[in-house]
Amino acid sequence: MKRLFSAVAAVAVAFSIVVFAPVAASAADPYCGITWGSGLKTAGFNEAGFFRDVRGGQHECFDRLVIDLDAPGGHGYYVKYVDEITADGSGHVVPTRGAGKLQIQALGRAYDDNGQLTYHPANWNELVNVAGWRTFRQVVWAGTFEGDTTLGIGLRARLPFRVFTLPRDNGGTRIVVDVAHLW
Repeated sequence: MKRLFSAVAAVAVAFSIVVFAPVAASAADPYCGITWGSGLKTAGFNEAGFFRDVRGGQHECFDRLVIDLDAPGGHGYYVKYVDEITADGSGHVVPTRGAGKLQIQALGRAYDDNGQLTYHPANWNELVNVAGWRTFRQVVWAGTFEGDTTLGIGLRARLPFRVFTLPRDNGGTRIVVDVAHLW
């Protein structure tokens, strides 16, 4: 009887190891060593620049959004997950596709000293065409108010992200937001 009980217990343990063992990443989803986290990312607010462009790119381990500002010192940002993307000034909800929503506030206005727009997207609700991307679902405009410009990224989930700045070739600054494909 003792042997039968031991054999049943061994089979149960083996079954649980096979059924509940963690699944290894496939070759299509490589572990990238990402340690970014999903908390608030912020940098000092220096010289304000003019908002010039938004563009995106897909990489093996993350999707990327790049914001171009024309001031060399204009690299302040405040990036965090929110329940809803809200418009600058009014606070109205900006409809955004995706289970996760990342709000980006960049120090840089989208109008010049004469009130003329410095940024002219084809579609304010689809700043970057992200159809078919792994992580991004939508990039939306949330407005420019009192020297700051706000964008939103709709994501398939709340995933790790990083934010950093790079100089532009023609002077100015790029704010780069990378969102991982995996945890």
